[in-house]
Amino acid sequence: MPSVLQNSDALVTAIVAVGMGAAAVIDLRTRRIPNILTATLAATGLGLAAAGFGHVGLGASLLGCLLGLAFMMPGHIFGATGAGDVKLLAAAGALLGPTDTIYAFLYTAIAGGVLAVAVAVMRRRFTQTLTSAGALVSGSEHARMEIESASSDNRFAYAPAIAIGVVLVALSW
Repeated sequence: MPSVLQNSDALVTAIVAVGMGAAAVIDLRTRRIPNILTATLAATGLGLAAAGFGHVGLGASLLGCLLGLAFMMPGHIFGATGAGDVKLLAAAGALLGPTDTIYAFLYTAIAGGVLAVAVAVMRRRFTQTLTSAGALVSGSEHARMEIESASSDNRFAYAPAIAIGVVLVALSW
């Protein structure tokens, strides 16, 4: 017979899977992640932690949220990710706790890299994308403006990468 902790971990995993799946689908369709979704996920994570559901306590939930925010913020500052992406990983951190948020970010970065290469190849922009990425890392303002330009066709929905990273961790992979 499953314990209450196992059942509550399953509940958290289900919430993570549904929330991340919804964010990915919405981002693919609209190129936005709604604040109501990220706020609801974060509040749910904090609420479950405060109520003692799952293996993450309230302090760990808060720290996971802050880590998710801290990990994604530099990408947003440099123009590589949107604010919704930052809030999505922060919300996931509230559900996962600090250690799992670290792993989720690493898996997200790998998934994002794979998706970026796939998108660049499909759009026949692979060489151009590599050049722009190098310029962005070196701090070039021109590269940031090019990434943000709608006419350059180089942006893509990042919530699917976040969803992959977060769900893999939630499933204990």
